Amino acid sequence: MSDKAEMRVEGVVDELSRKGVQFIHLQFTDVLGVVKSVTIPLDQFPDCARRGKWFDGSSVEGFVRVLESDMYLKPDLTTLSLLPWEQDSQPAARAICFLLTPEGALFQGDPRAALIRAVQEAASLGYQFYVSPELEFFLFLPADGTRMGPLPQDRSGYFDLSTGLSASVRKEMVATLKEMSIGVEASHHELAVGQHEIDFLPEEALRTADNLITARYTLKAVAQRHGLDVTFMPKPLEKAEGSGMHLHMSLFHAGTSENAFSAPADEYGLSPVARHFVAGLLHHARGMTAILNPLVNSYKRLVRGFEAPIYISWARVNRSALVRVPRVNPDKLHTTRIEIRNPDPACNPYLALAVLLKCGLHGVRDKLPLPPPVEENLFTFDPVELERRQIARLPETLGEALEEMRSDGVIREALGDMLFEKLLEAKVREWQEYRQHVTPWEIEHYLGVW
Repeated sequence: MSDKAEMRVEGVVDELSRKGVQFIHLQFTDVLGVVKSVTIPLDQFPDCARRGKWFDGSSVEGFVRVLESDMYLKPDLTTLSLLPWEQDSQPAARAICFLLTPEGALFQGDPRAALIRAVQEAASLGYQFYVSPELEFFLFLPADGTRMGPLPQDRSGYFDLSTGLSASVRKEMVATLKEMSIGVEASHHELAVGQHEIDFLPEEALRTADNLITARYTLKAVAQRHGLDVTFMPKPLEKAEGSGMHLHMSLFHAGTSENAFSAPADEYGLSPVARHFVAGLLHHARGMTAILNPLVNSYKRLVRGFEAPIYISWARVNRSALVRVPRVNPDKLHTTRIEIRNPDPACNPYLALAVLLKCGLHGVRDKLPLPPPVEENLFTFDPVELERRQIARLPETLGEALEEMRSDGVIREALGDMLFEKLLEAKVREWQEYRQHVTPWEIEHYLGVW
């Protein structure tokens, strides 16, 4: 470690000590996006920052075989943050870690490493990738430990003003995120009963993914203090809208404030780079779906009638389109962006942003042509019209999505062989278990008839 790096570690430890921090949670995610953590006392942190902390990776979903299990956690010092809900008796902070092999190289099975590789590829082309998510979730009241439901007093709808418990809890969530240096643009009640949304400020992709991972457990921690539960399950209520995670994305010319997507003279305000990027997303939309919509339950959201996209198209005002181009103020051309609307909050954000960037860059590299926009409501099109316009549909099940992923070479390249195979293995197993499960719906509809 260089003298400069050594001084930085010492400065970080001194600052944490002054704030009374006693423990550091070293965090990373498995291939599914589940946060894993090991906790060390503060006095162990300097050695950890210098040499890494050993752990056994053989028991973590999607990691390595027993004979290859030695792994090291190296804290990314830029991610150090106090945990506001752990500042009372035994104050703690967290650091998101790089996963290293015993030789000191980035472990290729780490989802965060996949995004780092994609970001580096964008940098080699002269671009920085910025993303701002709209995170939707349900705030529920626990019932019998297995079933949850909306708060009895929550009967609000989209953008409704509320003075109830859920509104005050949502404000506390935003305040807690801001304490952790996560930029929030706005928050509001969503369409369904018990459903809320928090919109994040744009950040570079790696920081955005770190923020999303952090937000998921932060929101749960705040809710638990009020005896409530948060769920990021895409479709928890059968007859209500599901939760999405729309992602607003831009490429900037590296080291500048110049938005590479902006072209004021264009009808949609999109540069050739932006148009090719969108073309790349549309071209790989079916292959990306298993990563952007990773659960069996995700496909209960991607149906007609609930504002979630199911057709592969782009537009400006058409909210049934997969990719939308929000209007921007002529005085704020740096905010030019595209919005992809099918991701849901159960996805692993590192993998999601990695494949989105990789597929968009494929469009830029190969100058893929962008099909015409479709501004009409796609849900009114019959099969003949869809075929005439060559508008394909997203996969309708996780099983179908996995087959599309399996045949997409760019998705494999984005994840790397190890992550690709481990994710596919885990998700095929999940799909097979679901197919074998007899649901209450089947019992209710068939048992007494057949």
